[in-house]
Amino acid sequence: MTTDATELQARQGYARGRATREEILDAAMRLFGDVGYHTASLREVASRVGISHPGLLHHFASKAVLLAAVLERRDEVDRVDFREDLERGVEFFDALARLADRNATRPGIVALYATLSAEATSPEHPAHGYFQERYVTVLDGATRELESLRSAGRLRQGVDPRTAARLVVAGMDGLQLQWLLEADGAGERVDMGATIRALYRSLLVD
Repeated sequence: MTTDATELQARQGYARGRATREEILDAAMRLFGDVGYHTASLREVASRVGISHPGLLHHFASKAVLLAAVLERRDEVDRVDFREDLERGVEFFDALARLADRNATRPGIVALYATLSAEATSPEHPAHGYFQERYVTVLDGATRELESLRSAGRLRQGVDPRTAARLVVAGMDGLQLQWLLEADGAGERVDMGATIRALYRSLLVD
């Protein structure tokens, strides 16, 4: 076999491997969101992708490694979109609301976050540290933004930035639960983005 043919074969093999990896991540994201991390099995993920259990382990050595990859993939998309919004001049909290608008078109991601964040309150859960760090990052970012608004005279008198930041974060998490629970209901489904914007505006001087 020539060098060119060997390189072509290697590139094709890499492309197939990458495609399989993406399929595994998609299947795992849906399964973790449906049944939770502890109930989900690697064999079920492999079955959904149409590969063997050893084939899946070739890409992800353990369920904890797969979970970490799923969470990283979810955050990667969100980070890019959020950063682009800020660079275009969108305010911090409106950028959060825009993220909620996008999540409303991705129910699997909302279910994944809601299920895993509840499970991960246990220190023994493999995603415990991830969610702790993520919570602190979002809380600190919201606090800094609210402190900046207070310095600019835009925050209502008496509003404590840290407390308000906690309320915003709690509101975002709670809205996701409401949105999921209303999925099969006959009533109107909550608009997560609009509600976050309303909460944000309530903190500002008219």
